[in-house]
Amino acid sequence: MDIQSIKNRFGIIGNSPALNHALNTAVQVANTDLSVLIVGESGVGKEIFSSIIHNLSSRKHNPFIAVNCGAIPEGTIDSELFGHEKGSFTGAVDSRKGYFETVNGGTIFLDEIGEMPLGTQARLLRVLETGEFIRVGSSKVQKTDVRVIAATNRDLLEFTSQHKFREDLYYRLSTVPIRVPALRDRKEDIPLLFRKFAADFAERYKTTSIQMDPVAQQMLVNYPWRGNVRELKNAAEQISVLSTNKQITADVLQQFLPQRDNMSMALVPAGQNMNNGTPQGDFASERDILYKLFFDMKKDMNDLKQMIFDVANHQGYTPADPGAKNIPVYNDAEPITHVTYNAQPAGMNTPILLDPGMHHEDVEETLSLADKEKEMINKALKKHKNRRRDAAAELGISERTLYRKIKEYDIKE
Repeated sequence: MDIQSIKNRFGIIGNSPALNHALNTAVQVANTDLSVLIVGESGVGKEIFSSIIHNLSSRKHNPFIAVNCGAIPEGTIDSELFGHEKGSFTGAVDSRKGYFETVNGGTIFLDEIGEMPLGTQARLLRVLETGEFIRVGSSKVQKTDVRVIAATNRDLLEFTSQHKFREDLYYRLSTVPIRVPALRDRKEDIPLLFRKFAADFAERYKTTSIQMDPVAQQMLVNYPWRGNVRELKNAAEQISVLSTNKQITADVLQQFLPQRDNMSMALVPAGQNMNNGTPQGDFASERDILYKLFFDMKKDMNDLKQMIFDVANHQGYTPADPGAKNIPVYNDAEPITHVTYNAQPAGMNTPILLDPGMHHEDVEETLSLADKEKEMINKALKKHKNRRRDAAAELGISERTLYRKIKEYDIKE
């Protein structure tokens, strides 16, 4: 089957060399049992490649299941994949088969493999090497014949150096790597994709398809599309619904495209270089975002305290003396256990901060940090219309972490 037939069958639009190379690799490896690692940014269509490989293989009449490793809580992922015995943990009221048992003879697609816990990675490695697994709470070894296709938007090789991913599992999974290009690396395909999405939407809702003038089309091509094909499709549908004019100009298009430059600058740590408005390297985890907020807030607090301290010294106020009263004086030489007062001119009630490094700042900054984190999560969810995967990608955290944060902060979606 040639590449164009594959594109027609699976609805793939585009003719870029990088896309064609990825499709050729998928076709060549399909009729083997080799493990495949599909690498690409969020929204590029990695799951479609797993479907291509399965449907062109000898396993095409057997089960196929896609599992999002980032969406399964760490405490239950072993049970989901390998099954469990009755009474093996609280809530295990009956025995249950896992995916590797139910999909025997077929294909399992493990999306977001980089989010898989290390313990589960060891179990998966055993399946790949021997075809054996053990249910949670059991000692009986079982056999399975399952082909594993994995996908990630992370740099797994970097994860191995950070001890977040097993090196032996990485090399076992990446027997055949397939890199799906980002949309910005196949710009010639962007107008084709946009027209296809707009035409599909018009056909579905019996409306006239939107058209773009040359300037608007060039703006579309030059836009970074960090959400890749998924983001482009959302934009096409949004413009089709909300635009009153079916002839889209650059001014109209600008209203529907988020201002990436402003958003990027708000999240880039001090000293980090920019390239076309895009940070050099994504945030590896939520820790990076928290550190950024923490240091910015701490700097602001210290600047404010230093300013008050300088004003106080300039006006002749001194540290506490035995006759002091009315003005609280905070001394950072040791943790605060009491407050003393200095005399002050009439009408002044402002506390004098004698040391910019006061200990009492910790609780306030920590609470503010949590508020900022909650605010950022709310904004991301609102921007992506509560699509958790997209919001998690925007924040640079896993979908599982985002789910935990939503529960922790009791965020109403």
